[in-house]
Amino acid sequence: MAIISDYEEQDTKPPSSSASSSKSAPAKPFKAVLDPANPLGFLEAAFEFVGRESDLFKSDSLINDVSAVVRMVKDKLETEERKKKVEVEAEKAKAAAEKKKVKKEEAPVTASKDEVKESKGKIVKETKEEDDKKGSRVPNKSNGLDLENYTWGQSLQEVSIYIPVPQGTKSRFIVCDISRNRLKVGLKGQPPIIDGELYRPVKVDDCFWSLEDQKSISVLLTKKDQMEWWKCCVKGEPEIDTQKAEPENSKLSDLDPETRSTVEKMMFDQRQKSMGLPTSDETQKQELLKKFMAEHPEMDFSKAKIS
Repeated sequence: MAIISDYEEQDTKPPSSSASSSKSAPAKPFKAVLDPANPLGFLEAAFEFVGRESDLFKSDSLINDVSAVVRMVKDKLETEERKKKVEVEAEKAKAAAEKKKVKKEEAPVTASKDEVKESKGKIVKETKEEDDKKGSRVPNKSNGLDLENYTWGQSLQEVSIYIPVPQGTKSRFIVCDISRNRLKVGLKGQPPIIDGELYRPVKVDDCFWSLEDQKSISVLLTKKDQMEWWKCCVKGEPEIDTQKAEPENSKLSDLDPETRSTVEKMMFDQRQKSMGLPTSDETQKQELLKKFMAEHPEMDFSKAKIS
């Protein structure tokens, strides 16, 4: 299992100025400027700089490593966007509560932080209760769920997990054990945050974890079966309605023709089932039966059924 973690600062005495100047090489300045209209140009300059000043491009796993980092950053930004939306909804609830209170009292009263926190928790609790009554929950934008202790999302190939931890947490305090069928994540000396059997097996050598900004643990799991949506991350947790999971269209073009055809067929069958219509396999059977009936008019098909 490969591990990506933040640099751990060790408590050592600072070296003398003479020793520092003799052992450390001067920093190389990077002078590229980000143009929002041309972000790829900035990335190209950054990669050229890193390629000149380091051995990064000599690594055989460079493309996979960079792709994993890009996916983690993308998923992280999407998670932050979801959190912002929850905060906006909480602020709206706060404003509505204040407006209602002003009507009853002459002087307005500003809600405290505890009241805002309680309002957020109430919104999340009510949403969960409604979903539990319906059975399987509607997946979030990442085709996973926002749970009490962590958030997870998925593509057909991977599962991404984000676990908030206290600000300032060091990577040496993190416990993350990933096996083929089980995941355990937490902090040393405390009960694990996640500890259970995974919904489906994973490729352990292609799984990673990292500490983001010393306040969030990010775990990337690579599915062994990359043609199936997971209903949950860990067995026993709330499940999603996989018929409502939607792969990103931009990723379909990256698949080989056979895989893309299979994914498109899955998407079509999911839509058909949700509308109470026959799937592609059922439609094909119906067409074969109609053709056979036309070729054999002398036979009685009144009791024929498609199974």
